[in-house]
Amino acid sequence: MGFSDLGIVLRNLGLISLVVALMAAGSLPVALVSGEDFALWPLILTAFVAMAVWAGLFWPFRRAGETQLKHGLVVAGVGWLFVAGLGSLPLFLTARGLQGPELPYADFASAFFESMSGFTGTGLTMALRPDLLPKTLQWWRSFMEWIGGMGVIVLMIALLAGPGLSAATLYYAEARTEKIHPSVRSTVHTMWWIYGLYTALCALAFFSVGMPPWEALNHAMTALATGGFSLWPESIGHYRSLAVEVVALFAMVMGAISFVVHYQMLREGPGVLWRDLQTRWLLLSLLFGVAGLGLVLGRAWPATPAFRTAAFQYISAMTTTGLQTVNPMGFSEAGKFLLTVGMAVGAAAGSTGGGLKVMRLAVLWRGASWQIRRLLSPPDAVVPCRLGTDCFSADEIYPRISQAAALFFLWVAFLVLGAFLLAQFYPGGRYTLADFLFEVTSAQSNVGLSVGITHPGMPTLAKLLLASHMWVGRLEIIPVLILLRSFLRRP
Repeated sequence: MGFSDLGIVLRNLGLISLVVALMAAGSLPVALVSGEDFALWPLILTAFVAMAVWAGLFWPFRRAGETQLKHGLVVAGVGWLFVAGLGSLPLFLTARGLQGPELPYADFASAFFESMSGFTGTGLTMALRPDLLPKTLQWWRSFMEWIGGMGVIVLMIALLAGPGLSAATLYYAEARTEKIHPSVRSTVHTMWWIYGLYTALCALAFFSVGMPPWEALNHAMTALATGGFSLWPESIGHYRSLAVEVVALFAMVMGAISFVVHYQMLREGPGVLWRDLQTRWLLLSLLFGVAGLGLVLGRAWPATPAFRTAAFQYISAMTTTGLQTVNPMGFSEAGKFLLTVGMAVGAAAGSTGGGLKVMRLAVLWRGASWQIRRLLSPPDAVVPCRLGTDCFSADEIYPRISQAAALFFLWVAFLVLGAFLLAQFYPGGRYTLADFLFEVTSAQSNVGLSVGITHPGMPTLAKLLLASHMWVGRLEIIPVLILLRSFLRRP
């Protein structure tokens, strides 16, 4: 990467840092209203540091050239590390001033882990007692997930787009391809409008079923963002309320559906949900997954609690939210396996969810069946491949299949390697291979469910390992590989 390329990358990283500065400044009223004066200076210092990074990176290179895809991929890769590092400062600095078992963030690795988990919408947490955290930190955790659910770079495009900033390039670099309008900026503005509207409606729904206003707001932000941070150690299970669970299920499913589909639904009605191929596959997958997990749990539990638990836990897993009503640590190996599969498949492309994405699995499935039909057809027969209502020729469908297959292979390879490495930190046999695969899948799919491996007392390198899988999973691997290649390639 030449000097001119480096200038373009640094300019955009400066703009990303400014997003964190705005977040920290915007959180000051929470500390003031909560009477938590001790949290003011960490937020102010975070805003100052982020502003200093913005000034040091943006202004010297503000007239650098146009952002191209190769720059955007590097910006996306480094940018998420930037925001996780800056986002850890309020956690770390506040905890240093109020040390205690309920504030595990005095260890910077734990603070960085929590920040990466928040911004990537993962939800794995170092806080064993989130109910004992200061309200400012409770807000900061939820705020990180809410911003990260839509995407830090997407917010930067919406707020800070300027000369030399290619909105389309950065939008695609953050693993987003679907568009509502021809213009990426218009698409982003519409997505944020829908996101804000749904968040307000979810908060009102939680409040209407008995949640206090503060808890309703925080859980609406993290449920719709498919993030999963909760204000209680038992998560949604704390409320022991079917009505609360139903609202949470609605929010999680809404967050897992593409925002393009949401836009069409607001214009044309709910029938769009079934007509759209990806949404239809998502809803059917959720239905079959809930049935399968319910049957597994039903071997040890009465039918009603088994299927109620299965509905919440499987939908939480596949939408990559991570809220829970029971601890999956007590599930059988078969139950953990089903949740692992659901987490790996993930939500719809263009949503706030993670995982491999339903559309890629649909492409691979239809591609495999298409290849079989071609083999059984006469050599000169033209066999189109159908995806939903669209038909594709061989030249059109092969790139889609190859891209989905490559990402699937890389995703599984990273998963297996991560599970192997994580197992090296726990040689005593306390956890099984299924547990390690579960935990790494939860991190890489940005879910947040845990079988107990994630803990503030876990080795620092294990924290960084899981944090790296959150990062890789949020970026869908390719930008990370491009970033590594740019550093390792000879000039």
